[in-house]
Amino acid sequence: MLTIPNPARDRLAAGQLCLGVGVRLARTVEIARAMQVAGYDWLFLDLEHGVMSLDTASQIATAALDAGITPIVRVPHGQFDMATRMLDNGALGIIVPHVDTAAEAADIVQRLSLPPRGHRSLGGSSAALGWRPASVRDASAALNAAVLIIVMLETPLAIENADPIAAVPGIDVLLIGTNDLAAEMGIPGEFEHDRVESAYRWVIEVCRKHGKWPGMGGIYHPPLMQKYIGMGARFLLAGADIAFVQTAAAARADFLRNLET
Repeated sequence: MLTIPNPARDRLAAGQLCLGVGVRLARTVEIARAMQVAGYDWLFLDLEHGVMSLDTASQIATAALDAGITPIVRVPHGQFDMATRMLDNGALGIIVPHVDTAAEAADIVQRLSLPPRGHRSLGGSSAALGWRPASVRDASAALNAAVLIIVMLETPLAIENADPIAAVPGIDVLLIGTNDLAAEMGIPGEFEHDRVESAYRWVIEVCRKHGKWPGMGGIYHPPLMQKYIGMGARFLLAGADIAFVQTAAAARADFLRNLET
């Protein structure tokens, strides 16, 4: 039986924290191995807000497969052609932003899954298959089993519909986009607000109900991260390359400047 390793899915299946790192600044394949060595489980290749090309994203994704870290790509809303091209060229997961209804979630599963679960076209052998020859049946089954389909909940309507969204077969993760959610609620940046906390409690509850994994994005303050992880968040965007570079660089500069006094 053909199988495709997916370290992020394995972490989630084991009930462990699954840690992702955003890639927007890096443009070379070394970032994959570097982040795997640093302890991360998946790369967040951001094609929604970043300017990375499909070619660069594919090269990093392919390197990630060899490095043992899962390449996951966020595409702009509705850009299914971009999503399927990335799935044909290295990605083992797709994040779709701004999903508000179960109907949208069901359409996403159909578009991103191979038959018999969906209607995505199989593009032949690929990096995800290790370039191995395989029958259409075996390749489709292995890819459907390996690929993570992640929907982002970023509005009050999405939170209201979290139960039917989580019930959609083929959806793996409900990822709360906390920045956009708080802004849509009229409380931008107030991640400790009762309404945000209630949103997390509800999404985590329905994920448990339907056997899905709850995700957290946009929260990087350690006490708040600890709070929502304690509530049950498991699929975590832990930070991004540019923020990590700036934080470490600023700490070193502060240390050296203080030596002058």
